[in-house]
Amino acid sequence: MWESAAWLLTLDWLIRLGFAVHVVMLRRPVGMSLSWLMIVLLFPIIGPLTYLLFGHNWLGIMRSRWAEQMRQHYVNWKQRQQPWVHDKWPQRLSDPAQLSRIIAATLGELPIGGNSLRLLDTSEAVFQAMILDIDAAKKSCNAEFYIWEVGGLADEFCDSLERAATRGIEVQILVDAVGSRGFLKSEHCRRLRQAGVEVRAALPVWPFRAIFYRFDLRMHRKTLIVDDQIGYVGSQNLADPKIFRNGAGFGQWVDAMVRITGPAVDSLSMVFFEDWHFEQTDFAVASQWESARPIPEVRGDVPVQVVPSGPGMPSESIMQILLNAIYMADHDLMITTPYFVPDESLQRALISAVRRGVRVTLIVPGKVDSRLVRLASRPCLRELAREGVQVAEYKAGMLHTKSITIDRDTSIFGSLNLDPRSFELNFELMLMIYDDTFTAQLIELQQDYVRHSKVLSNDPANAPHLLTRFAENCVRLISPLL
Repeated sequence: MWESAAWLLTLDWLIRLGFAVHVVMLRRPVGMSLSWLMIVLLFPIIGPLTYLLFGHNWLGIMRSRWAEQMRQHYVNWKQRQQPWVHDKWPQRLSDPAQLSRIIAATLGELPIGGNSLRLLDTSEAVFQAMILDIDAAKKSCNAEFYIWEVGGLADEFCDSLERAATRGIEVQILVDAVGSRGFLKSEHCRRLRQAGVEVRAALPVWPFRAIFYRFDLRMHRKTLIVDDQIGYVGSQNLADPKIFRNGAGFGQWVDAMVRITGPAVDSLSMVFFEDWHFEQTDFAVASQWESARPIPEVRGDVPVQVVPSGPGMPSESIMQILLNAIYMADHDLMITTPYFVPDESLQRALISAVRRGVRVTLIVPGKVDSRLVRLASRPCLRELAREGVQVAEYKAGMLHTKSITIDRDTSIFGSLNLDPRSFELNFELMLMIYDDTFTAQLIELQQDYVRHSKVLSNDPANAPHLLTRFAENCVRLISPLL
């Protein structure tokens, strides 16, 4: 008996040490590596099992292979974008010009000119605009969303897609298998399919797939593309805020989207193309995709870089882009994010901005729908408030808009949260927008959020009691994994 126990103990430690070596050899960010080492070494059986299930982005590896197989296709697609590439900056060494070059060098995404943008700052305005464009569609409607919740405005959106399909428009819908599981089982989904709409579930979670794919990776993008001429990008899910999670105690969700027309819509189509074909790996169809897509017309003069992120792409690349944007700020930096769990580099960058005289405003929800995120973020928010960051806690609902404005001439807008999940596990989409007029509109929206917020006090007398601080610090140890 004692001999069997000794063998089991030895085997357990060999497994844990083996996983620990794997953690070290991956050379991930130090905070993430230490968190995984703590879990693997401190918790017998459960620790290694948790690491096996969640410790590696298996789908990211497969998606990288898919991207490699489609590399020539991407080269051909991007070649046709060359006439629209924006390379005439007023000042070559200006911050926007340098940021665009960093993104191009890091991810290969070039700034595309000739665009027109409209900021839609309420859910009602978003749905109304999308439905009008769908009803006017002539060829195609491609939609990609994380959450589709049946009811209210989402049903009106569904009806518009059904009408489009009925009159012969090609309609393709990609929704996250977990975030939209209710919709995928609903009568609304069945009606769309009967009307000729092709609906696909991204990243389905099945026990068998869990052997090969990390099952908590999520498709978090929110995009609609109409006729390859009109695009929508932002934080709005297909859910009516008057209904969605009503009664959860957070108030109505507050979102915004950008309606974009112009050549940059072609880049949105490229992102949708990859996501749409990945689950089926239908290379024959994929290889003909770009030849069948119409070339978007020039509609304005705004340069835009479409920046996708997700497993299979270096997470540090997105972080480096954000850090460079923050360090480039000279006088104003405003950020809205529903989930704020920064690593040390992001926290230091914000503090550094304040110390060199930049007015930094961070707007977060007063109540967030994740207790772990709240516990992990509170010490960071209090530290930023002590350093001089204006931390505004939004009180008029669950603020869900993700935006950054820099020096009144550059905006970052899309689906990316400032937390490890968005950097590591979610497929996200951002727009880098180099335009004074649009940035001024977005700043006005951010300032409206501030007017409906309470500024976090930096008075030590308002610090939480000891037990709360202990819980926050415990959660902070695993915050790189949230």
